[in-house]
Amino acid sequence: MTTTPDFAELLRLIGERSTAFRAAVASAPDLDVPVPSCPEWTLFELVRHLGSGDGFWAAIVGAGPAEAPPAEAVAARAAVAAPREREALVAWLEESTGQLLGALREAGPERGCWTWWGASQSPRSSGAVARHRVQETAVHLYDVQLALGAPQPLPAEVALDGVEEFLTTCCATTSPWPHKPTAFDFHATAEGRSWRLTVDGDGAHAARLQAPDDTAGAAVHGTAGELVLYLYDRLPAESLRIEGDAGLFDLLRAWEPEA
Repeated sequence: MTTTPDFAELLRLIGERSTAFRAAVASAPDLDVPVPSCPEWTLFELVRHLGSGDGFWAAIVGAGPAEAPPAEAVAARAAVAAPREREALVAWLEESTGQLLGALREAGPERGCWTWWGASQSPRSSGAVARHRVQETAVHLYDVQLALGAPQPLPAEVALDGVEEFLTTCCATTSPWPHKPTAFDFHATAEGRSWRLTVDGDGAHAARLQAPDDTAGAAVHGTAGELVLYLYDRLPAESLRIEGDAGLFDLLRAWEPEA
């Protein structure tokens, strides 16, 4: 895969990952199983988080262009009452994901909407919401699998886009980098793909790296799936190969750009 998945593929991946998530929940011995990668959350709380998020983003996409999330969507998410009985909970999650997919299909990929990533490289659009929800669902599926003692690698088609989506959505910003300008390289070694995040007084900007070199201040190597899980704090740095000044990654994680 050399390009971002198209809109139809993003919707397919949301549905596929959500279906696998529900199957894992249905097979769990107990909804009170702790989720190691989400401290202080149980499996039930993780399901509630994903389902309320699907419903929230369905409302956001449905509302269209806006400078802030609709108040009713915010209130509904805060007050969501997911059922405690397992079968009903799984059905509730399926309905929530269905609401999200329905809203996305109706909107199409280009409709504008509010997003929390206003200063990033990702557009404020339904297509960008779909792209991010693929990653949200895939990473939380990994959380469920980890809680059940059987974590699985992220699918390559999800992971390859996931590195770029994280860098352009969660890292890119126009807020000035408060330290000496530098660059971070992310190498998906098995897939032969690399990205560079450049940080300086103009902020942070991500781009695919066509000809990798050794000019970055720090670089991390792993499979695309490992890189995604590292970026989402699911894997420690020790699980990957880091070159250069590893302390720069600590600065990057601690950085809180202005909104």
